[in-house]
This record gives sequence, C-alpha cells and structure tokens, in this order.
Amino acid sequence: MGGNPHNSSELPPFTLTGFSGLGTSQHYVFLLLGTLYTVSIVGNALILFIIKEEQSLHQPMYYFLSLLSVNDLGVSFSTLPTVLATFCFHLQKISFDFCMAQMFFIHLFSFIESGILLVMSFDRYVAICNPLRYATVLTGACVVCMGMAVIIRSFCMVFPLPFLLKRLPFCKANVLSHAYCLHPDLIRLPCGDITVNNIYGQFIVICNFGLDSALILLSYVLILRSVLAIASWEERRKTLNTCVSHLCAVLMFYVPMVGVSMVARYGRHAPQYVHTLMSLIYLFVPPMLNPIIYSIKTKEIRRRLCKILLGTKF
Repeated sequence: MGGNPHNSSELPPFTLTGFSGLGTSQHYVFLLLGTLYTVSIVGNALILFIIKEEQSLHQPMYYFLSLLSVNDLGVSFSTLPTVLATFCFHLQKISFDFCMAQMFFIHLFSFIESGILLVMSFDRYVAICNPLRYATVLTGACVVCMGMAVIIRSFCMVFPLPFLLKRLPFCKANVLSHAYCLHPDLIRLPCGDITVNNIYGQFIVICNFGLDSALILLSYVLILRSVLAIASWEERRKTLNTCVSHLCAVLMFYVPMVGVSMVARYGRHAPQYVHTLMSLIYLFVPPMLNPIIYSIKTKEIRRRLCKILLGTKF
C-alpha cells in the first residue's frame, strides 16, 4: 500500500471498489440499489408534484416536507453517477476533484437533512403547544428564512472539508471502500498529519448532528408534556398521530447514522461487509422510505397519489 507521496498539485485519482466484502453478492446489491433509487426518485418527485398541485397542502409543514424531498433527491443524485459508472460501465477510476465534489455534496445533503428534521420538529412544537399562534409564528417569510438558514449553516460547515484533504500528501494506493466518496473513507488515505481533519470533523458532527438531535429531543419532551395535559385519550392519540411521520423520519435518519459511527469507532475488526451495509442503509434507505411514510400517513397526499396512480376519483 505504500508509495511515493502525491502533493495536492498532482491530484491523484482514486479507485472505487464497489461494495467490497460482498463478493458475488454485489450483483444482487446493485439490483437492490436500482430499486431503492427508483422508489426514492419517483416517490420524492411525486411528493413535490402533489404538494405543488394540492392547495390544501400549501402549509408550513408541507413546505418543509418539500424541502426534505428535494434534499432526498439530492442525496440520490449525488451517489448515482459513480454507482452507475462502477457497476454498469466498470469505470473504477475517479479524479481527485470529482471525488472531492461528490464527498462535499453527499455530506452537505446529510447535514441539510438534519437541519430540516430540526425545523420540522419546531413546526410540530408550535402546532401542538401554541396552536393559536401557529399562523403568526410560521409565516411564509419565516419558513423561507428557516430553510435558508439550514442550507447556509450546512454549506459553511462542509465547505472546508475538501480543502483540508487537498492540502495533505497521499502516498497509499488511494483505494476507496465504496462506489462513492465519503469523508471517513478518504481520511484513511493521506500519509500526513490528519489531526486537524479529525478535530474539525468531530467538531462539525457535534455542532450539527449533536445539537440538532438534542433540540429535536427537547421539542418532543415539550410536545409530550403538552399532550399529557389533554384530558381526553382520543384527543391525545389524534395529536400524537400528527407527529408519527416526522418521528419515523428522525429515527430513520439518526439510527443508521449512529450505527455507522459506532461501527467505524468500535468495529474496526468487523468484516468489511458490515461497514458497507451500514453505509448503504444510511445513504439509501431514508430517501426511499420518507416519501412512503408521508404518503401513508397524510390523507391528502394519499388521496392525490391514488388518483394519479389508479385514476380513482375522490
């Protein structure tokens, strides 16, 4: 694995290995990924179309859902080029700049998704704990500002990552473990001092995912306290039911992310396919399941979807 160090001016290429550790099962994994891509792209596109066309869905909660769908499409399209190149055309070489760009967008959309889930939890908090102020608090301007704040914050946090990597010398074979570029995978390759990279990586993870998850938890503690103050069990059930879709989206995002972190930190001696499968679940499952969950739990979306797919009149 050793070799001459490459400085940033030489921009060494990287080699994509598909899904190492899965052997002949890679073909089945690619078929599975094809299904996930299809469901994710079609499902999120339908969500956007339905929210645009259905006037009753022109509300803050569904504007945030639209942003989540756009972000999920971004996640899918960020990984799609190299996955197709690796499995369909057997093109395993990827340039340094393209790899840095792909890494940037994958992590950017991941950070944005965390922020969107946070503002959606704020939406649920206001709707349940302060329903009379909902229309005055979550105005159109407020929704736009919150969405822009999430995007700008995520961009500022992820932007330094490619430059921190580019300054390092590379002296290994530059073989990646996946069919796409991820920062935890790339950070193993430089032969220089990566202390700054590690510190900054941990800093942005804590500031983004750690803070967001803590605030989401706090919002649901306040929501639960407000719900428990309702005398009627039926009213409690109806109120909590409005949070089910968002809770599922939160769990689908954070549970795989925690799993990936735990495996990376404590499962270094685990088989490679464990790391591969965890990254697959983290990157591909939430964009596919989010539109399905919201289609099932939202009556207006479900009705319009049935009308589109089945031609049923409601």
